[in-house]
Amino acid sequence: MNSIVSEKGQITIPKAVRDRLGLHPGAVLQVEAVNGRLIAQKKVAADACGKWRGRGKLPCAANVDDYLKLTRDADRS
Repeated sequence: MNSIVSEKGQITIPKAVRDRLGLHPGAVLQVEAVNGRLIAQKKVAADACGKWRGRGKLPCAANVDDYLKLTRDADRS
């Protein structure tokens, strides 16, 4: 498949390739030149919750099971 570079330096990725790679509008590609080749890789989105994982603190130094039991018992009252 061929693509033509526009005056602005843009290329169109053929639909068959976009579909095969799961590229959708807004997808971010990491582009580099290696040994005379243009290499583009789909950048994998970071885990949205990952930066917050492990930062929460439970009141009274309780473990998760004890805290959930405490909150569930409070809901029944």
